Amino acid sequence: MTGINSHKAEDQIVGWERISSEQVADCRVFRVRRDISVDPRKGSAHDFFVIDAPDWINVIPLTRDGQLILIEQYRHGTGELTLEIPGGMVDEGESASEAAARELLEETGYKAAGLELLGRTRPNPAIQNNWLHIYVASNCRMIEKPRFDGVEHIGLRAVSIGEVPGLIAAGKIDHALVVAAFYYLFSRDEFKTQ
Repeated sequence: MTGINSHKAEDQIVGWERISSEQVADCRVFRVRRDISVDPRKGSAHDFFVIDAPDWINVIPLTRDGQLILIEQYRHGTGELTLEIPGGMVDEGESASEAAARELLEETGYKAAGLELLGRTRPNPAIQNNWLHIYVASNCRMIEKPRFDGVEHIGLRAVSIGEVPGLIAAGKIDHALVVAAFYYLFSRDEFKTQ
C-alpha cells in the first residue's frame, strides 16, 4: 500500500534536539538566532537560522455599508506598491486583539464596533517562530485621520468584499498572509456566497 500514511517505523519523523542557541542579529522588528541541533537519525549537529519575531496581526475591516477597507503601501522587499489589509506586530504586553484594534486605527483611522478572531497561522515555520492572528473587524467607521509611524505612508481603498477573489486572481492582492486571511474569511458561512 502506498500513500501518505504508509510510513515504516524507521521513516517516522521526530524532533531535533537543540544543543545551543545564540543571537546573531538584532534587526529592530525581529532578531536572528543561530541554533545548533542534532539530527535524530544520524546524531550529527547542524546549524539553523531562526527569525525570532513577535506575533503579528492582520485585520479585515468591513464598514457598516459592507465595504472592505484595503491599504496601499510601498514594500521595500519587492520594490512595489501592494494592496493589503491593515496589519502589524503585537507589542510587548499587548494582546493580539488589542494590537488588531490599534493597527486598524493607526493605519486607516477606522474603529470597529466588533473584532472577531478568524484564526491563526504560522507565517513561515521553516525559519520563523511567531504566529499571525487574523481578525475581521465589523461595522467599522472612520473616527480620525490615520496615524502612520515614521516610515509608513499608506493610502486607503474601499472595495466590495465580492471583488476580493478577482483581485487575488489578477495578482493585485499577492501578499501570502493577506490571501490566507481572506481564506479564513471566505471559509465562514456568511461569506461563502460573496
